[in-house]
Amino acid sequence: MDATGIKNLARIVSKEKTDIVIVVSAFGKTTNALEKVLKLWLTRDNEYVNHLETVYNYHSGVSEDLFHAVNPAKSKIDDSFAFLKEYLRSVKPGEYDYEYDQIVSNGEIWSTIIVAEFLKKSGLDLEWIDIRKSLLTDARYRDANIIWDESQKRISKVFDFTLHKIYLTQGFIGASISGESTTLGREGSDYTAAILANMLDAESVTVWKDVPGLLNADPKWLHDAEKLDEVSYREAVEMTFSGAKVIHPKTIKPLQNKNIPLFVKSFINPNDKGTLITEEPDLKKIIPVFVRKENQVLLSLLPKDFSFVMGDNLSRMFHTFMQHGIKVNLVDASAVSINVCVDDERSKIDNLLTDLRDEYSAVYNDNVEVLSVRHYTAEAIARITSGREVLLEQRSRSMVRFVTRQIA
Repeated sequence: MDATGIKNLARIVSKEKTDIVIVVSAFGKTTNALEKVLKLWLTRDNEYVNHLETVYNYHSGVSEDLFHAVNPAKSKIDDSFAFLKEYLRSVKPGEYDYEYDQIVSNGEIWSTIIVAEFLKKSGLDLEWIDIRKSLLTDARYRDANIIWDESQKRISKVFDFTLHKIYLTQGFIGASISGESTTLGREGSDYTAAILANMLDAESVTVWKDVPGLLNADPKWLHDAEKLDEVSYREAVEMTFSGAKVIHPKTIKPLQNKNIPLFVKSFINPNDKGTLITEEPDLKKIIPVFVRKENQVLLSLLPKDFSFVMGDNLSRMFHTFMQHGIKVNLVDASAVSINVCVDDERSKIDNLLTDLRDEYSAVYNDNVEVLSVRHYTAEAIARITSGREVLLEQRSRSMVRFVTRQIA
């Protein structure tokens, strides 16, 4: 989001007549930029200072474009950046996932400060909320789980619509019981909106994107992607689990549990219908839905004593995956081997294999992709597998999935 996007948001919000909560993510590529700052800082490369200054200049520029002479956001942004700079200067780097959440979570704080001040300047009665004081999580950094009951109590108290008609807060972030910042996973702002909708018994949730709605493919991959007018909760879950990036995979459950409809609409054309995700969609036609999950590693694990993989062995194996913070994106098992696809986080994979090496031998293929087609046809399959080596295939009544790599 830039100054133009924030002005669009102000126009959209000004038309709302009901109580609303606005959940804002970090601006533009801020999350990526802060990830770069983190990596440089962890390797004791002082170039992180220049990268952080670039992030500061970007936020200052957006703020200046919005406020010109009198800038109510400037002192708050300056104070927050100063706090982060002091943290990076004085703290000895710790474990990657923990430091990720302490540093990258600042992007949402900065964006919401600027957006809140501009909406107030536009005449809207709203309250800025630091969600970290209300949305409590466990200490699973970078993929935290919500502590639901206590969060519910705090959220219900803080978001009091007898005091304000509009509340604005951060997506993607929360905090542990001890007060340490946590994050909910990439694209987690949609998930935050769904959590708040569930806890506050919202009538609906609208996610604003730079696409016209939920598409049947990533348009950067397949240029003739079509918009889906209506989609079921189940279909949306399958799409996001397979790798669709428009909404966070965990977004659907809190909404489905209370039958809250989700709209995916375009910031650029806010009056267009977008996509409705609901329990019983009105499906006028069914077309193939293509999903690509990139940067994967295909691991093949074989018990050294030829024990069957299933049962207790499988349970222990996946417990080890969980201990190392590795999410399994695809599983394929035979009697004495198991194949899994996981995100290419090499240090975590290396640690996992070290823990398993006494019982299992392992081989892997890196630089692979998981390509999925729901409501597949022969033509749809041929389209995505042409020119690729298929390493693994899974097929059910409504979905086919391939682990592939480019033919050299």
